[in-house]
Amino acid sequence: MSIWGIIIGGTAGFALGGPIGGLLGAAAGHAVESKFVPSRPDPQATKRVAFTVAVIALSAKMAKADGIVTRDEIAAFRARVHIPPSEVKQVGRFWDLARQTPDGFEDYAKQVARLFVPRAPVLEQLLDLLFHIAKSDGDITGPELSYLTTVATIFGFDEADFDRLLALHQSNGPSPYEILGVNSDIDDQTLRQHWKHLARTHHPDTLTADGMPKEFIAAANDRLAKINAAYDAIARQRGL
Repeated sequence: MSIWGIIIGGTAGFALGGPIGGLLGAAAGHAVESKFVPSRPDPQATKRVAFTVAVIALSAKMAKADGIVTRDEIAAFRARVHIPPSEVKQVGRFWDLARQTPDGFEDYAKQVARLFVPRAPVLEQLLDLLFHIAKSDGDITGPELSYLTTVATIFGFDEADFDRLLALHQSNGPSPYEILGVNSDIDDQTLRQHWKHLARTHHPDTLTADGMPKEFIAAANDRLAKINAAYDAIARQRGL
């Protein structure tokens, strides 16, 4: 069963309390059927469910951060996340349900953050998805920027981390150095070591092992491609 079938059925709620568990329980009330009943809580499965619910809840609540929910933002979510055609309608209902919950977005961010180490690459992947959705209907607005700043802080990212992620989503496009998060005067050996570290920690296999569901691999591949392309551009420029 896909991660969508699990969360829409609310069947993993037993392993998660708080706002994420509450949203799963609410979704179960709207589900047509539930066939997935795990024999015991699985820490990795719990992480995958929490990651997915957090992406939906934080995306849905951010989509109205500036007071307007547009089709572009919903389309941006679907463009980066694999949803089988048969489950699109139910995921849409889950999105609407998340948008209407009384819990604040900070509560969802704090709960999923507790399942991972601060500044974990999987949390950066989640934050990158939020940036992608925020810019989908044009420039990132002031309320959206404030929203993203708060989520990033909850996830343990500092100002430099945030500026690097923001640069990736600026309309004029980031430089290769900004994509890698390094200064242009970095020496060749340190640059190569840094690139290898980024490529390893942001590889889809690493992220899925850390708790990212396979349905988000396309977004992770896109991010990894940007990292590799940025290094290749600098290497060519330097004659490496």
